Amino acid sequence: MKATIKTSALAVSLCLANAAHSASLSDTKVTFTGYVKADAMISDYSEGTLDSGSVGRDFYIPSLTPVTGGDEGAQFDAHIRQSRFRFATDTPTEGGDSIKGVLELDFIVTSGGNERVSNSYVPRIRHAYIQYQNWLIGQTWTTFMDVGSLPESLDFIGVTDGISFGRQVMVRYTNGGLQLALENPETTVTPNGGGSRIVADDNAVPDFVAAYTMKQDWGYVKVAGLLRQLSYDNGEDIDGDDTSMGVAVSGKYMFENGDDVRFMVNTGSGMGRYVAINASNGAVITPDGDLEAIDSTGYAIAYRHKWNEKMRSNLMFSAYEADNDIALTGDAVTDSTYSTRINLLYSPVKALTFGAEYAYAHREVESGLEGDMNRVQVSAKYAF
Repeated sequence: MKATIKTSALAVSLCLANAAHSASLSDTKVTFTGYVKADAMISDYSEGTLDSGSVGRDFYIPSLTPVTGGDEGAQFDAHIRQSRFRFATDTPTEGGDSIKGVLELDFIVTSGGNERVSNSYVPRIRHAYIQYQNWLIGQTWTTFMDVGSLPESLDFIGVTDGISFGRQVMVRYTNGGLQLALENPETTVTPNGGGSRIVADDNAVPDFVAAYTMKQDWGYVKVAGLLRQLSYDNGEDIDGDDTSMGVAVSGKYMFENGDDVRFMVNTGSGMGRYVAINASNGAVITPDGDLEAIDSTGYAIAYRHKWNEKMRSNLMFSAYEADNDIALTGDAVTDSTYSTRINLLYSPVKALTFGAEYAYAHREVESGLEGDMNRVQVSAKYAF
């Protein structure tokens, strides 16, 4: 009974916490934040439509823009998948430091109920990590990514074609602007001659990322380097390895009037899953059963303008290009993609935002087939 009473008291204290949504458990401070976001969108494709349940109907994924399928088609979708909840803890230590922990969940890219009755979604872990002194251990954004360069978009990512993006388990050391990390590896492979993606999970060593961020009064610039192993062994006739290397430069420049420009450029060999939501795989299988890394380049730029204290707009452009050897990959793989979008966001109060966004996207595969997407999206978001 006492345990039940204590648990109930804790639940009540969390619900009745102050405006910062925090409570103290012994010496540990617990903070609860997040947002509830509802999205609705109409998508019009020049070459057919996306299947029911496709993740590309919830947010933009460059490699999913249809290039075959016949006549133009339009689809309407609405969801609350971007809603998220974040729990953070801060525990002081005897030596004057603190141990911090984060657990964050959302509902993107998960299964759940159908749209006939329940429209329910299964939660998933986004971030789960601990921080102590200069060290971070757990799952969070890859060190190769620059979260600060992401523009404010209604779409889940916005400048998807041109940025590095991903979350994974890591051990990361930070000292000032320097970051060094060992991160969970994974290799995605294109079969020889083309075909469905192979997710190998055969790496013997973690991915290594080094990054440095230079901050100034006008903003910042970040440079990151990626070094990793590409590996695939099917236990039969394929046992291949190759080395992947990539570099990313990103940043933000802030104007005196409150506007800003954000950018990212990345290029390398075998970057695969790190860029454009895996628009290309890291490597392709050669005729002799080895792996050959696929080169790629992506870039993105966004301009944010404040109309007044409650209204703002963002103009974005991003692009991606792969250097495929079609003698190995076949001609059905993605050659290039790009997208542009513009939005208007209105916040009558700080915690509440309404928005509307128009997006245009284009994809071309190596055979020359191409397709376009036009999407109009509206949303309402309550942040707490």
